[in-house]
Amino acid sequence: MNDRLPVAVKVRDKKTEITLVYVRMEGQMASIKDIAKICGVSVATVSKALNDKKDIGEETKKHIKEVAKEQGYFPQYYARAIRMNKSFNIGVLFIDESMSGLTHNYFANILNSFKVTAESKGYDITFINSNKKHKKSKTYLEHCRYRGLDGVMIACIDFYNPEVRELVESDIPVVTIDYEFPDCLSVISDNAVGMRELVEYVISMGHKKIAYITGDDTSIVTDIRIQGLKETMDKHGLALPEGWIFPSEYRNLKKAAEYTKTLLQQPIRPTCIIYSDDYSAVGGIAAIESMGLRIPQDISVAGYDDIFIASQLQPRLTTVRQDTEKIGMKAAEQLIKLIEGHKVKLSAPSVVASQLIRGASVAKLEE
Repeated sequence: MNDRLPVAVKVRDKKTEITLVYVRMEGQMASIKDIAKICGVSVATVSKALNDKKDIGEETKKHIKEVAKEQGYFPQYYARAIRMNKSFNIGVLFIDESMSGLTHNYFANILNSFKVTAESKGYDITFINSNKKHKKSKTYLEHCRYRGLDGVMIACIDFYNPEVRELVESDIPVVTIDYEFPDCLSVISDNAVGMRELVEYVISMGHKKIAYITGDDTSIVTDIRIQGLKETMDKHGLALPEGWIFPSEYRNLKKAAEYTKTLLQQPIRPTCIIYSDDYSAVGGIAAIESMGLRIPQDISVAGYDDIFIASQLQPRLTTVRQDTEKIGMKAAEQLIKLIEGHKVKLSAPSVVASQLIRGASVAKLEE
């Protein structure tokens, strides 16, 4: 008994307030039984309060949680995992062609929202090893099984990779970002509408000669945006000259600058260049300025994503804002519902609307 420390605890009810002295081993974490004894309630009541069950009063629930916090109580992770046959751990498979990782603004913001939402529901996040340089490295599915992951979010990866398809077709719940698999959860930004609205705006400003420096040809997003561009120009009877769509890479400043110079050195050049993302637009803008041209007086430009840098450019970049917070949140919420056995619609993707940001980088041309 000499290694126990006295802890003063106040137990309240509607009529009295009694101060008891409760003893606990030094360094020993309080248990549910300890919390129940301090609060003068049953173990079942404490369990319900800590698990936010609805059949317990809010005042009682709040008091129990306060006492648990004061006593340094934390749920026993492994016991909970074994009892519920879950790890409460969600995997994230994320790698992009340019290997920009978490510096990729668009996906970094989605991942942050996904992480915050998942953690608020009691889940941890684990990144799945995507380093395939070693011959003995596990497949994505093997890694998930090894970690005992409850589910996986897949974003910004080669979705045609056989290992990715193996994972998607397994019994592990999966949600994909900006890509659709049959009978699989997916959350996508509305790239088709976003691109159409952007091109409609550029045309409304009097532009008929529009070029597009696009992203990776392995991405379905690239195809959707190119189709949106072509359909909108066809709708207005505008031609898209051969060679005015440059297949580049997302977030590649060097290539964006190189292709911008090529476009502007042609005998007939576009009046507006649209870039696959705002980061590429920065490369294009640098090339334009190096040629002694002004934006938008000499050449108009537009981007996509509305990352922070877009609002800092002068003139302010015209772009399309993607709701990364909502994409990440919806992906986490739906994946967790699927993990926990709730009915979730798998046949159609959750589409998140985008928003046109009218900056000052697209000039109004006279008729």
